[in-house]
Amino acid sequence: MNDIKKLFAAKLLEVKAVKLQPNNPFTWASGWKSPIYTDNRKTLGFPRLRSFVKLELCHIIQEQFPEAEAVAGVATGAIAQGALVAEELGLPYCYVRPKPKDHGMGNQVEGELAKGSKVVVVEDLISTGGSSLKAVEALRQYGVEVVGMVASFTYGFPVAEEAFREAGVRLITLSNYEAVIEAAAATGYIKDEDKAVLAEWRKNPSEWVGPQR
Repeated sequence: MNDIKKLFAAKLLEVKAVKLQPNNPFTWASGWKSPIYTDNRKTLGFPRLRSFVKLELCHIIQEQFPEAEAVAGVATGAIAQGALVAEELGLPYCYVRPKPKDHGMGNQVEGELAKGSKVVVVEDLISTGGSSLKAVEALRQYGVEVVGMVASFTYGFPVAEEAFREAGVRLITLSNYEAVIEAAAATGYIKDEDKAVLAEWRKNPSEWVGPQR
């Protein structure tokens, strides 16, 4: 695990962009019970952290996707961060809606990209990967080449990793679930015995019901 993953995990916990409650699970919009809740948009409210995320995502793009000619953000969570990254790199920018608008021009891709251009996608959070890969498909239908995706955080679900492989999309993230758990344990945010509960959840999150009392 590299230093950036550990550092960013600690920063996410510090600003409460990530919360861990292994004994009092959250309920996600999907209905899943989860010991973790993540809202990376909180990083936008902290100028130094906002800049940190922007610059580290730019470094990844420059090192791993140097061929990128444009940036696309995934709505809504990554619209702002994607725009910051595009501005820093001096590249064209667009964002991708979950579905086409039901009025006006009916756009799903908002912005103007040259057909055939090489695009790197910016996302904030990867869970199952479904919404992120829908954005990739929309961009491909728009007529551009997606060279890869960068994101702030991933839960690392096997189903997501398989979906990205099948879609032929290389994903690189600033931090991940393991780094957050290690950072939380190191600071006393969680107890050592909580780590087993947190590891168990990720094996089968859709069926997990929380620790039995």
